[in-house]
Amino acid sequence: MNKIFDRKVSRTTFSYLICFCFSCFSMAPIYGASEDGENKTDFIMHHVQDAHEWHFATIGHTHITLPLPVILYEPDEGFHFFMSSDFVDAHHNKIEKDGFYFDDHGHLKAKDGTRVFYDISITKNVASLFISVIILFWVFLSIGKRYKRDPLKAPRGLQSVFEPIIIFIRDEIAKPNIGEKKYEKFMPYLLSVFFFIWFNNLLGLLPGAANLTGNIAVTMTLALFTFVITTFSGNRDYWKHIFNTPGVPWWLKIPVPLMPLVEFIGILTKPFSLMVRLFANITAGHIIIMSLIALVFIFESVYIGPISVLFGLFMNMVELLVAFIQAFVFTLLSAIYFGLAVEEHEHHHEEHKEKLEEASA
Repeated sequence: MNKIFDRKVSRTTFSYLICFCFSCFSMAPIYGASEDGENKTDFIMHHVQDAHEWHFATIGHTHITLPLPVILYEPDEGFHFFMSSDFVDAHHNKIEKDGFYFDDHGHLKAKDGTRVFYDISITKNVASLFISVIILFWVFLSIGKRYKRDPLKAPRGLQSVFEPIIIFIRDEIAKPNIGEKKYEKFMPYLLSVFFFIWFNNLLGLLPGAANLTGNIAVTMTLALFTFVITTFSGNRDYWKHIFNTPGVPWWLKIPVPLMPLVEFIGILTKPFSLMVRLFANITAGHIIIMSLIALVFIFESVYIGPISVLFGLFMNMVELLVAFIQAFVFTLLSAIYFGLAVEEHEHHHEEHKEKLEEASA
């Protein structure tokens, strides 16, 4: 018994040690920034924003950076292919390449202001997107092969981890909000969007990782998927409820279509709220963690260091929970919107009336 207890304690200690090392590693970029005189606020914002190179850390004057492909398209000249390292010299100073350069905010510009081009580069967020998609395919294709090979065999390994989550999404999100008869056709999307957000939220917590789900373009795309599916799944009752809301006085619908206008605006605000909620929560978590670590180099005090690291570790643990909650909330709200689109209101009222009559009898 003592051996088992000691083993558990040693594993817990090792886990905290790993977290501490990760936190110290994540401090390295800020330390490098402080030596170079870079503003801490600018560096924190640079961490949560996209970039044409994948910068992991700065130790002294050594930058640990992964160069990424820069792909430009000009209508007259066609495609241009570079690596982001082509725009940086040996001392990590920005230089010009074939009439293109990076400005102080990391945006690609043309030296000739009239030069029209389109930037379709593989940025840090795009590279992170590819990595997360590869992981998702690997996980679920391997699970699918096991189910196909032995459908009645008890789950093990990755199956035992993800099967309860899949059942939870089906039984606690899809069925109650969409309905027993219509939930199945929405399950592939709900599962895809949940695991995509959850995996990328977790990947974003690794030191030097990209902030993919904290990019408003990514959250906007996910929200648009939900919006399009909801719009094209809407039945007659759904659109009737929007443009001819039952139970509303006629003077709010005919002379001035106030209620239809309000309901129509509500269609647009739903995906907007999905977009902003995920973007704001994930970005705020990253900024808080980086700000706590930056306190070490702002105060340069031996007393602030341990407090900053402990609070940073605590926020990392909280963000692990937030990563799941934000994926859950996005999936839940999407399921609610789908349920509202496919719900048959007249049939629902008839069932409700029958239940009232049975109860009164």
